[in-house]
Amino acid sequence: MHKQGLQYVYKCTYVAAVGGLLFGYDTAVVAGAIGFIQQKYGLSPAMMGWVASCALVGCVIGAMFAGSLSDRIGRKKVLMISAFAFAISSLGIMLPMGLNSFIIFRLIGGVGIGIASMLSPLYISEIAPANIRGRLISIYQMGIVLGILLIYFVNAWIAGMHDESWNVDSGWRWMFGSGLLPSLLFIILLLNVPESPRWLAQQNRLDEAEDVLTKVNGEEKAKEELQSIRATMQADAQQAGFGSLLQPGLRYVLLIGIFLAILSQVTGINAIMYYAPEIFKSSGDGSSSAMMQTVLVGVINTLFTIVAIRYVDKWGRKTLLLIGAAGMTICLALVGAAFHFGFNQGPMILVAILAYIAFFAISLGPLTFVVVAEIFPTNVRGRAMSVAIFFLWVAVFAVSQTFPMLQSSVGPAITFWIYGVMSVIAFFFVWRLVPETKEKSLEEIEQFWKTKGL
Repeated sequence: MHKQGLQYVYKCTYVAAVGGLLFGYDTAVVAGAIGFIQQKYGLSPAMMGWVASCALVGCVIGAMFAGSLSDRIGRKKVLMISAFAFAISSLGIMLPMGLNSFIIFRLIGGVGIGIASMLSPLYISEIAPANIRGRLISIYQMGIVLGILLIYFVNAWIAGMHDESWNVDSGWRWMFGSGLLPSLLFIILLLNVPESPRWLAQQNRLDEAEDVLTKVNGEEKAKEELQSIRATMQADAQQAGFGSLLQPGLRYVLLIGIFLAILSQVTGINAIMYYAPEIFKSSGDGSSSAMMQTVLVGVINTLFTIVAIRYVDKWGRKTLLLIGAAGMTICLALVGAAFHFGFNQGPMILVAILAYIAFFAISLGPLTFVVVAEIFPTNVRGRAMSVAIFFLWVAVFAVSQTFPMLQSSVGPAITFWIYGVMSVIAFFFVWRLVPETKEKSLEEIEQFWKTKGL
């Protein structure tokens, strides 16, 4: 691949990855704010769960409609809608209104997160060359973890500006409002990237599609790729609605995408990402110490996502997923044991949680999006990804909503062991059912499913 093409495809990838940065920033901002919101409004465990996770209802809505809308008006335009949703949400929460107003603006932000979570990796998958596609889609996950890390620092900085009473009264609003800057950056950057070449081809805008592919692959390879895309699309000539996803062949692929998306979340990652300061406080640390340990979670998440980016196209998706699921199982067992046997005052919980984050960051974190963005046929990719990511957000909502209630009812030990059992299930699911897709073009992956005759 020529140097200019590589620079061009990386530029497009980095812009799409800003959608991931906003996803991470906007979902994790609640980790630093939830304790202050609880004090301000006197929230019960159930209400605390709802306030922490209400944005996820918006995520479900955004993910569900993003695919069909992007099939109609284009990937780029719908990503722009998500950027505006982020900006409106950040601005709205800064206004000193009540809890209901906060929830409405969080829902709007959630719609933006849901759209970006589905469309950013889809956009990257449709513009990326096969030999580096895993790495490029993983850069989207790097955007997510950098967004999480950035907001952990911003939260710690804002929380340290004044005293506790200021944080409870209005500091947490500034935490949410800080998201306005990256939202505006995303809007500006989106103006400078092309539409997805596969979407352009689907709309019969073949000259524009070839132009984008030429910038990525050079003229000769672009003509070959466009021919391959057109041949595949002619074979799938029927413009499929959601109902066609239930056809025998597609149904099997869709179920793999759905279950992988669910398992990536019910293994407990967002319980830790959203409630990390509260978990560390429950293990005996003070508020400021818990905040800094949370920053450490973000640092480890970032470093090991770099490992995934480096090795995903070399070792393959399946190998990394299996290593990650096995490691997560062991770490969750140790966290549960530390709480159960009363070792939670020492460093064991912090070390086990950081190791869990590391295993997640090389596997289910980035690679769920890689696999889900790769395995579906072009003519239904938007809608099929919508369905898979819809279930991912339903699972995130379920985990975020139930974590405080599980903590207060069955205790932290059993809560983390439940997530450990889910990690075991994830391991066997990947081992038995998830195919290896490294170095295959999207059209080759589609042919693979057809040859399986499923």
